[in-house]
Amino acid sequence: MSPEQPPSSQALEQDLVRQDIPEFRPGDTIAVHALISEGGKERIQIFQGVCIHRKSRGLRGSFTVRKVTDNIGVERVWSLASPRVTKIELVSRGRVRRAKLYYLRDLRGNAARIKRKVGDYKSALAALEAEKTAKAEAKKARREAKKAKRKAKKAKETQG
Repeated sequence: MSPEQPPSSQALEQDLVRQDIPEFRPGDTIAVHALISEGGKERIQIFQGVCIHRKSRGLRGSFTVRKVTDNIGVERVWSLASPRVTKIELVSRGRVRRAKLYYLRDLRGNAARIKRKVGDYKSALAALEAEKTAKAEAKKARREAKKAKRKAKKAKETQG
């Protein structure tokens, strides 16, 4: 009779890896919704820029996003397993031929732009439109439910 072997570290990692992260690559424009603590309050800040680096190794994976604001380049590095990252949205796909886009740090203006993948951009745009309509329908359903609740309450008051 042999004792049951504990699960391997790789099996444990596979269970802990987040499944809600979209498939993105360096060159893609992504919006990262990050939880920020300011004083005693927490809020979600959206950081949108170009992914210049991605290391996909399960829980230890990380990615770097770069954006230029007022001619100042800002880069942020996140872990793929970070609980501070609430959501990652794929805004558009970029067409690049490198895995690490560190050369963008030296480029300015239009030279730092990345060409877009046309087919994938349209599908990403269609997905955004579908998400917007789904949100609008959910909002409409909530509004109608609230209206029905008020109507029922009013009917109850008139009876009682």
